[in-house]
Amino acid sequence: MLNASSQSINKASFPFSLPKPLVGGNNQIHAYLKNSSVRPSLSAFSSRKHGLLVSGYVSTTTRARRARTGVRASAVVTTNNKAATVEIATNNKASPAVTPTLPLTKVTATIIVMLSDSTSGASNQDPLGQTLYLELIGAELDPKTDTEKIIKGYASRRVKEEDGKVTYEAKFVVPTSFGVVGAVGVINKYSNEMYLEEIVLQGFTTGAVHFNCNSWVQPNDKRTFFSNKSYLPSQTPSGLKQRRLRELANLRGHGTGERKPSDRVYDYDTYNDLGDPDSDPDLKRPVLGGEAHPYPRRCRTGRGPSDTDPLSEKRAKDVYVPRDEQFSEVKEKGFQAKSLLTVLRSVIPTIEDKLADAELSFPYFTAIDSLFDVGLIVPGLDNIVTHLLPERLIKIKDKIENAFLRFERPDLFKRDRFAWSSDEEFARQTLAGLNPLSIKLVKEWPLRSELDEHTYGPAESAITAELVEREMKGSMNVEQAIEKKRLFILDYHDAFLPYVNRVREEEGSALYGSRTLFFLADDGMLRPLAIELTRPPYDRKPQWKQVFTPSGDSTSIWLWRFAKAHVLAHDAGYHQLISHWLRTHCCMEPYIIAANRQLSAMHPIYRLLHPHFRYTMQINANAREQLINAGGIIETTFSPGKYCMEISSVVYDAAWRFDLEALPADLISRGMAVENRSKPHGLELTIKDYPYASDGLILWDAIKQWVEDYVNHYYPEASLVRSDSELQAWWEEVRTVGHGDKKDEPWWPILSTPEDLVQTLTTIIWVASGHHAAVNFGQYPYAGYFPNRPTIARTKMPSENPTDDEWELFLENPESVLLHCFPSQIQATKVMATLDLLSTHSIDEEYLGQKLHPAWEKEPAIKAAFEKFAGRLMELEGTIDARNNNYHLKNRNGAGVLPYELLKPTSEPGVTGKGVPNSISI
Repeated sequence: MLNASSQSINKASFPFSLPKPLVGGNNQIHAYLKNSSVRPSLSAFSSRKHGLLVSGYVSTTTRARRARTGVRASAVVTTNNKAATVEIATNNKASPAVTPTLPLTKVTATIIVMLSDSTSGASNQDPLGQTLYLELIGAELDPKTDTEKIIKGYASRRVKEEDGKVTYEAKFVVPTSFGVVGAVGVINKYSNEMYLEEIVLQGFTTGAVHFNCNSWVQPNDKRTFFSNKSYLPSQTPSGLKQRRLRELANLRGHGTGERKPSDRVYDYDTYNDLGDPDSDPDLKRPVLGGEAHPYPRRCRTGRGPSDTDPLSEKRAKDVYVPRDEQFSEVKEKGFQAKSLLTVLRSVIPTIEDKLADAELSFPYFTAIDSLFDVGLIVPGLDNIVTHLLPERLIKIKDKIENAFLRFERPDLFKRDRFAWSSDEEFARQTLAGLNPLSIKLVKEWPLRSELDEHTYGPAESAITAELVEREMKGSMNVEQAIEKKRLFILDYHDAFLPYVNRVREEEGSALYGSRTLFFLADDGMLRPLAIELTRPPYDRKPQWKQVFTPSGDSTSIWLWRFAKAHVLAHDAGYHQLISHWLRTHCCMEPYIIAANRQLSAMHPIYRLLHPHFRYTMQINANAREQLINAGGIIETTFSPGKYCMEISSVVYDAAWRFDLEALPADLISRGMAVENRSKPHGLELTIKDYPYASDGLILWDAIKQWVEDYVNHYYPEASLVRSDSELQAWWEEVRTVGHGDKKDEPWWPILSTPEDLVQTLTTIIWVASGHHAAVNFGQYPYAGYFPNRPTIARTKMPSENPTDDEWELFLENPESVLLHCFPSQIQATKVMATLDLLSTHSIDEEYLGQKLHPAWEKEPAIKAAFEKFAGRLMELEGTIDARNNNYHLKNRNGAGVLPYELLKPTSEPGVTGKGVPNSISI
């Protein structure tokens, strides 16, 4: 049976033998019945007439009518490549009448299945020799009956097996009148799921027809795969309209029940699964998403509530994502995503067992260096499946029970091991480091907080004009510096200050609100001027704030080093929680969910966006499992502690805007650029040597040009954008559901013209590719040596209300006190192991502009546009190399300076500090 809803034609009413279906031969006739008024079944028949065997499947009937002679059906059959009409009667009294009519086409279907643990082996078929049931579906409906045109058969012949793939074949005979094949229906008749990569139909005079599947097909699940021809909804051929709607309905699901790993259902939920109150009340976390804590939505899993908190979803070892979003089982064993999970689940707990004292500091700086030179002996680590771990991380000695967790030297450390202590490097990295998205132009003076003064103390900054002018060596006054756009700031004051007292209640953690002021010198380099740290009132104590500068006596210089450590911890936390997690991973997931629910697989915009969705939902699920969860890596190693995710919600509510996620708009909003149509990219940078911006704008323009060429091909008129029901439903759902807590914001784009669509799509693609690459793949090169970017400052400033003993210890041994402020040994090694893997390109990485989608191959205009896009990216590679070799660009060239390559489009596998993948992947 095809499915449970099919109406069966009683097989017993056909007194014929049952031949093997669709077996070719000179003396055999293949039949299919057309113009159905009865739902199809798999009733087989065969008969002999004048010594000629007639065989095939009776699947449909034209005018099924009951008479004394039984049910009659007319069918088209073939003999010697000629069509004929045959009449079949259930009582076998009517003789088949064979009359030559139409020419036919012999078609070979090639089906490529990728092997996995469940589909490998020569026995990959059911006992009847049937592996895949296929339906060739006509693009247009039958004009006489207004029903689908279908030809059915089985792919049972395994013709090739190599490189982890199995190729099957099926033979079909297609009448010319059938027209274009627009889709293929598939049922997996094997007992296990299989990964269907591609179906190709060969034999048509117009050329091969390709179906790019790339999907898991479950046993007995009826699926439809559309050809690589893209259609807007209004242009969908008549024979595919209902299939198009049905496939989307299947992906939306019903919003009920717990999802199984094999499901392909996309739906929304809040972030109510970060806590684990059932295991520990202290691990309860607020629900992110909703009026109290606005947040983007994540994929719904359908798990029930926890036992102790009805608002929290019960934790599970593995987090559901739709089957086609999961990491492929067919990847090589070194696939880094599996390595990440192995490290998170096995290596990190082993480190914690080894370093039982959570507060244990590094006793001296050379002890930090030993992590790269000698390594950390970790008992029992050799019992972990080490072939899943990168060789660069784990070093196993022969015939010993213990393993050495030895880290590769980060690139910055290789070039200059003392770079972390340099004020110039501290400033340079705000433009060319791991988080170049936070620095802003100072536009007003004095600096002021927008927080409530009654709760948090005086709003005006303690950084005075006199202090700034002194540090600028009298070169100009503050008003002149602002007018000439020479003052810049890292402002983490209002974001962190409301959480300072709460964070300090946790042992081993200190936090401040901070402001760091920079001056743009005549040589184009930033110089740090001052750091202000603020603690709000608490326990009847007034607000405490102090300003630190890089000049002064030895005590002031050591306090400056401590202040830098705190600011770097703030920047590391803001980078990880906001610039990285929130603005890329988290905000991208609603676009992916909505696209799969509202855009058909044959929609041209879905095909444009799909490469930029690869693996993101699986990575986000893994993050909720081990990284951003209560008690996870982020909470235990970054300054905001248990409030990390809550702070990301506050920033999302206060500052996130879709329109400002576009690179040019972001630069303008931060005062780092102004519009200037006479300049390249239509912008003039405030700081000329700003590597992230200067490289990023070339990449942005290349993406935008590619998107513009693509969109204009499918939407030559604005009315096509407005009338595209799927496109409008997708964007409406992104705004009102996926980012529903901001649905009423006035800045949301409206998709009315091709220009609107180009800007929106370019922004999404930029976030998934360039933005993410800039904040992700430099994590280990810049932060692998943690003094350069400590993720946490565990102690307060020595000058904040010290006791006599605390101050004396600081004066006697400031280095020891600073090491105790830095992350502990456990925190540092956990972060280093995690960042090493997050920074790693996998061997199957798909980089921007490298892979031409099969659907674009047959569209000359699209293919040409993509090739132009790829060419511009190759030019960008050369431009970045040239810039890094230009000694005038001091933010990317100089003794010990790490070249800026984070936006260089391609890379080799591993930790390279370069490469822009299509999607938010690792």
